[in-house]
Amino acid sequence: MEVAVFDHTGKETGRTITLNDAIFGVQPNQHAVYLDVKQYLANQRQGTHKSKERSEMSGSTRKLHKQKGTGGSRKGDINAPQFRGGARVFGPKPRDYSFKINKKVKNVARRSVLSSKAANTGITVLAADFTLQAPKTKDYIKFLQGFAALDKKTLLVLPEKNENVVLSSRNLQKAKVTTANLLNTYELLHADTIIISESSLPIIEELLK
Repeated sequence: MEVAVFDHTGKETGRTITLNDAIFGVQPNQHAVYLDVKQYLANQRQGTHKSKERSEMSGSTRKLHKQKGTGGSRKGDINAPQFRGGARVFGPKPRDYSFKINKKVKNVARRSVLSSKAANTGITVLAADFTLQAPKTKDYIKFLQGFAALDKKTLLVLPEKNENVVLSSRNLQKAKVTTANLLNTYELLHADTIIISESSLPIIEELLK
């Protein structure tokens, strides 16, 4: 698949580049994408939720009244779950939500999303790495405006981390910056426009081959 190469101002350079069909031209596997996104979201969960059980409550364990002869219902201590302020039955406990999927499945998922985006003109290739001399949000806004992507969810893929670019994009809600070796299916799927620097393509091909 051939795509045009753009400069930092959003103008075509007159060159085209051929994207690897093994990465950007495969038949999407929706189930692999589902599994990878499910794992990513599960791994984001802290799992620190906790409610007290009956044995953990502070309070008297005295039986409120005798079992029979009162005309009322049978009651245990004040910590029973049916009372206000009592314990919770089968409440949440701290747990680890993360789970494992095979590396090959994750690669299939990323190739699927990249292929889908490429087929729907959701991928733009930059002629050179995007850099900034200082962290300025207005400079990054100007960069996105050149691609008419300021109001879109964008993902900029660089070959290595650039602190100035990361800081410049941090205050923009819909802008995300990552490196080629940290691509994940969720971020690729979430972005409307993926801007990939030309030097990142060999890294992506090596990672997903």
